[in-house]
Amino acid sequence: MRYYIIDDDVNIVKILANLIEENGSGEVVGSSNDGETALREILLCNPDIVLVDLLLPKLDGNSLVREVKLLKPKIKFIMISQVSDARLVGDSYNSGIEFFISKPINKIEVEKVTSKVAEKIEIENMLDNIKKVFKDVNPEKKSENNNIKVIKHVLSKFGMLGEKGTNDIIKICMYLLETKKSFDECNFNDLCSIIGDSPKTVQQRMRRAIKIGLTNLAYIGVEDYYNESFQDYSKGMFDFASVKTEMDYIKGKNKTGGKVIISKFFEGLLLQCEDY
Repeated sequence: MRYYIIDDDVNIVKILANLIEENGSGEVVGSSNDGETALREILLCNPDIVLVDLLLPKLDGNSLVREVKLLKPKIKFIMISQVSDARLVGDSYNSGIEFFISKPINKIEVEKVTSKVAEKIEIENMLDNIKKVFKDVNPEKKSENNNIKVIKHVLSKFGMLGEKGTNDIIKICMYLLETKKSFDECNFNDLCSIIGDSPKTVQQRMRRAIKIGLTNLAYIGVEDYYNESFQDYSKGMFDFASVKTEMDYIKGKNKTGGKVIISKFFEGLLLQCEDY
């Protein structure tokens, strides 16, 4: 793996560079102490993984991540910062980072996280190659049955299969895929007419089903924060702040759990179908 490091503290840059090279994780291809310089150099050297601080001169870490992701979406970011504010951490995940590591730097944690991100990149590269092979052999559009299988597979990861609202979710997803529309483009009452039930009843069923998925995902995060499914789905199909709130509720730190955002869930679920 090719790494790029950004931190306004030169000593932090040296520490991280030494950790990467000592454990054989890969090669450090560049570093900088401010966001603007980093943006220019990252686009030029195209690293696999970027270790970035949140609070940077000229261009902050979250803005940098968003800028790079627009042009180089495959580059993975790991945020390393002493910031502990839950809102800022949530913003970092929403900007597109893979992991957030808190300072002071823990050698074992850095090694574990960089290893997981490197493994994810290797798997994605392998899947891309497989998709190219299948695309060349069979260019036909994927079938309706395959879409249903993908949706059910994803929902099963959250333990949602069997819930009444799950059937509503599948029917609406199939309609959106067939019409090539996003959830936000449609009138919710019109979507409910597909199912043949009142909008209020359909919404309640879906909310209950999605809430169960949110709770199950939060339990995974409590047991293993670095679990691959937790990292992927806590950002893609649920609002990270809601997942964090649900985790705190499970731990007894909050009196209420996380909120269900139906549009966010559908957006993530439809993207999962596009990836297959």
